[in-house]
Amino acid sequence: MTLTDYVREVSLADFGKPFKHQASWNRRLRTTGGRFFPKDGHLDFNPKILEEHGETVFRQIVRHELCHYHLYFEGLGFRHKDQAFKELLDQVDGLRYAPRLQSHQANYLYICQHCGQAYDRKRPINLAVFACGRCHGRLIEKNQS
Repeated sequence: MTLTDYVREVSLADFGKPFKHQASWNRRLRTTGGRFFPKDGHLDFNPKILEEHGETVFRQIVRHELCHYHLYFEGLGFRHKDQAFKELLDQVDGLRYAPRLQSHQANYLYICQHCGQAYDRKRPINLAVFACGRCHGRLIEKNQS
């Protein structure tokens, strides 16, 4: 079964409406589970979500993107902030946020000496230049193990 066929099946089963466009995998997505493109109606999905979290979570993400899709073509509010989107997402048991991927991990941990605020970063920062965003205190690096 192709991804487009799977999305069509979920759309009919959970929304009772057909999905008339294309769905495709996009490996470049890092922190999101999927994207809806209003310009041409296609959907992109992150294959890492399916690999790391399984079909149950992936189906919830498909529902999330289908909420955007169906609301857009019905002329209703399809953005995250819109009430129609929030209500439809609750009705179909879709995920509001994509779960964090294991492959997306921070390599550096910085702690503010004054307030204790923690900062996870993939790249190192210059501690002589940067300070805490909350209290402007001095940052120290903690070893990640």
